[in-house]
Amino acid sequence: MLCASSPGLCHQQKLVGGVVKEPSAAMASLDVYSRCGFDGGVGCWIGNEKGKWNKLAAATAKNRRLSISPMASSALAEARYTSRAKFYQEVLKDAREKFTQEISFQSKDKDISLAKALLFVASEDEAFMAFNLEMDAHSLQNERRSASLTSHATEWTCVEAMPLAGKNMNEWMVELDVIVREVEAELVSREIGCDLVEVLDAVNVVLFKSRGFKRSSVLVDSKCAYLHSVLSSGYCSAILLSVIYIEVCRRLNLTIVGSRVGEEFLIWPQTGNPEELFKVISGHSLFGIVNGKCVDDPRSRASDINSNSLPGLELATNRDIIGIALANLIRLHWKCASRANHGLMLTSPLRSVDHADDKSSKTNCLNVPLLRPQDLRLAIMASERLLILQPHNWALRKDHGMMLYYSREYEEAVQELSICMAFAPEEEAEVLEPFVEKLHLLRVASSWKSLGKKGHLTVS
Repeated sequence: MLCASSPGLCHQQKLVGGVVKEPSAAMASLDVYSRCGFDGGVGCWIGNEKGKWNKLAAATAKNRRLSISPMASSALAEARYTSRAKFYQEVLKDAREKFTQEISFQSKDKDISLAKALLFVASEDEAFMAFNLEMDAHSLQNERRSASLTSHATEWTCVEAMPLAGKNMNEWMVELDVIVREVEAELVSREIGCDLVEVLDAVNVVLFKSRGFKRSSVLVDSKCAYLHSVLSSGYCSAILLSVIYIEVCRRLNLTIVGSRVGEEFLIWPQTGNPEELFKVISGHSLFGIVNGKCVDDPRSRASDINSNSLPGLELATNRDIIGIALANLIRLHWKCASRANHGLMLTSPLRSVDHADDKSSKTNCLNVPLLRPQDLRLAIMASERLLILQPHNWALRKDHGMMLYYSREYEEAVQELSICMAFAPEEEAEVLEPFVEKLHLLRVASSWKSLGKKGHLTVS
């Protein structure tokens, strides 16, 4: 069970027989067993199960000031930072474990909740960014001792209760139920039965007219790549719009299936009469309304789909759909990470290794360009989750290893690319082999540099 941290003492301390067990260095210097804020205000520890401090006691002690030494104040700040940092690390671990449980291959694919899995993804990424904010705040505290930092004390105790754009995970799940009730109200107002076409039309009215959902053809904003952001803004990628459509219809006992067609992901209801989906009513077919303008775009492969070719498409599983969403996240965060390096691709360093006679190329492949670290780490995290779904995908493992290389995690990159070489086709392995050898040298060189901090490494 996760526990929220509170300002001051580490939340793991306990009151035993009127004495604080294992007091911190800061509190020992104060020689007083009470809760203490950074402004010197003192409140009494009430020893309740939630570990919260007594606000009433703090109010009565408002005029009492305690002289805290700079060393004690610094230790208090360190304890506060460490407590929150550890808290977010626990959330990261919890979100990853629950995501893994949700998509476990031991469970049936139909039992996987697309919404839950993608909300766990969002929770992990949000916790990671919150962790980075804590690190930045701690650095600011060290640089400017007089800086006043805003308190971010948390009240939630598990990843499901973590706030995402103002709502926790359970509340976002309820939001899907609210959409369903709006669809049901639309059907009641029409005074009709549960005809397939009418139900789909009601879903379309609620999602696209009442709620204003818009399908983005180009993924350029993280707001259209996370489920909670999409539910909040209505601006979404094709795959996440499909997820919402599938989840809403599932609650209406209507099965929606989907398939990847070129760069598009198309969805439709599982029906024995697909012709009715392509009937044009008021200038549009239901299939076109659900899947957007791509079905009318002659440049898209989706424009070739009709009632005859629809049954021949390979249906995507729930795990496939989650994998597509994660692949979108990888591309999005990689674009953000490499924005300052125009034209940089994951495989760019491999090209220079091919020209063995070009000395400049051999040195250039060792010069790792600087990328945005947070976006790069988010791309790596998405890749890690996708590898849980597709552990034998050698191309994905190659991309993952290259991202680790850009992140200067050479030992991990060597490990991933070595595994990739074992599964990749022979021509791919031949390209990777010299690059992996150079990564071995980089790993050794980086270890020498770490030793060089204590002294120069000499070879006799």
